[in-house]
Amino acid sequence: MDAPAPVVLVGGGHAAAAFVNSARRAGYEGPLIVISDEPVLPYHRPPLSKKYLAEGLPVEQILIRAAAWYEEQKVTLRLGTRVTDIDRAARRVALADGSHVDYSQLVLLTGARPRRLSADIGGELQGVLVMRSLADADAMAPYLAAGQRLLVVGGGYIGLEAAAVASGKGLQVTLLEAAPRILQRVAAPATADFFRALHRSHGVDIREGVALRRLLAEGGRVCGAELGDGRRIEADVVLVGIGVQANVELAERAGLAIDNGIAVDEFCRSSDPAILAAGDCCSFPFRGRRIRLESVQNANDQAAAAAHTVAGKAMAYAALPWFWSDQYDTKLQIAGLNQGYDEAIARPGKTERSLSVWYYQGDSLLAVDAINDAAAFVAAKKLLERGASVAKAAVRDPAAQFKDWLA
Repeated sequence: MDAPAPVVLVGGGHAAAAFVNSARRAGYEGPLIVISDEPVLPYHRPPLSKKYLAEGLPVEQILIRAAAWYEEQKVTLRLGTRVTDIDRAARRVALADGSHVDYSQLVLLTGARPRRLSADIGGELQGVLVMRSLADADAMAPYLAAGQRLLVVGGGYIGLEAAAVASGKGLQVTLLEAAPRILQRVAAPATADFFRALHRSHGVDIREGVALRRLLAEGGRVCGAELGDGRRIEADVVLVGIGVQANVELAERAGLAIDNGIAVDEFCRSSDPAILAAGDCCSFPFRGRRIRLESVQNANDQAAAAAHTVAGKAMAYAALPWFWSDQYDTKLQIAGLNQGYDEAIARPGKTERSLSVWYYQGDSLLAVDAINDAAAFVAAKKLLERGASVAKAAVRDPAAQFKDWLA
């Protein structure tokens, strides 16, 4: 009898490593093939804009698993290989080298890519960079020399993290945010106020409500920027942090349903039952609506759910979102999703450098930003996992104890 076609994974990030681990633990013993257009084993992405750049960690220290582990799990790795098309009828994927691979089930873990500036404002100039992959971090590293002038476009977490690393290396950092304030899309004013003050205390020039009009060039290389208010600034390098977009083109060409990402059900199945998806590239049902999460936690947990589906032990994915960001010596931990909040309550921590921000919709707790406050994060995460809340009056009461809320 012919050997069964393998389960093929397209993508080599966090979700790929998590899928392999979960599939084997769930008892799936069939062949697994991981096809990734990156030439390196799956690696941890969060350190790229933090310790990898700041401390020059070797690549081996950010790998999720060593090469030997994939051999032990009997996984075939096709690194530096791009999938170009999916033939759903034949259950086959075409590769850029002209070959093809048959599959019994296909798992799309294609992730997301950074949004870039358009060419008409200088987005294709040398020295205009993004931060998402190992190659991006390596491209940024030569610029991290004291005295260099860095312009960060975008005041989200990626931009702020990169600004912190660069400032710590002695660069002159200017950060532009076109919106009225940094973190406007993802955090309450209290959280933004904390991080604005933190960055300014380290010498970062944060300019809010100021758009980029165009980048200036000299010999094909960026040398500065003209701002929306008419002012000009000099820059040796520009880092663009204006969000990401899901990599859905492969799925779209194959005719799969797309809805803010590859649309999957609670078991990570796409509109084709033989094709699953997990991680940044897909949207899934969450509390009566459809969302897409860009986080390591979601990639890992959703990939585990997809693996159980493949192993014939399907379990619905119940997302419990949490995130983190490290900037200078400050740690931000986020539990839950604050989308739809109508009130945010700032609660001082035990030190001047700690704070938690509690997000509510009506009387229901949605999420918490915990800044240098691990106890607040743990309490909030436990409450949210239980589907429980805490009275707003208790959050406002500095004498109230987290342990009483959890009792």
